[in-house]
Amino acid sequence: MSTALIVIDVQNDFCPGGALAVPEGDLIVDGINALMADADAVILTQDWHPAGHSSFASSHAGCTPYDVTEMPYGPQVLWPDHCIQGSTGAAFHPDLHADRADMIIRKGYNPAIDSYSALFENDHTTPTGLEGYLRTRGITDLLMVGLALDFCVNFSAVDAAKQGFRVTVRENLCRAIDLDGSLAAARSGMRDAGVELA
Repeated sequence: MSTALIVIDVQNDFCPGGALAVPEGDLIVDGINALMADADAVILTQDWHPAGHSSFASSHAGCTPYDVTEMPYGPQVLWPDHCIQGSTGAAFHPDLHADRADMIIRKGYNPAIDSYSALFENDHTTPTGLEGYLRTRGITDLLMVGLALDFCVNFSAVDAAKQGFRVTVRENLCRAIDLDGSLAAARSGMRDAGVELA
């Protein structure tokens, strides 16, 4: 049995003062750093959008952040512009021990498809490559932490469980947006998929 720590999107734009700040997002950094030493592998995900990404409200006339629109792959929340490739907002939180990462998975770089999950883009079929990496490393168990619990952590955990990994989410090392009941729905969906919430 081998365990990977998957650190989801601990980036400046998702922390207080950022473009899409998750309340208290910065308070989980020290606890995440403390877990890194005991993990067999440390993988960071990084939201990495081109300017004008289709998930940005600014890309849709008459829309405002948090509106929902229909995309070819289904409903899509429209977000404030965030995590633009190469920007300070897209950088990892400065206190995160990013140099401990074995691998960094960048997601959301396709301008036409958003990507919440660490394993698949939002069309649920286009892989990020993470699953193949984990399998070739012989990793069976995943411990997930990061931002935001009800979006990218949730989608990552459910996808990983569906692919046969044993998944635990450390809720104390996550923070949520909680948009219109999204946190309760995420917890329910993760449990239904077999994810352990710890």
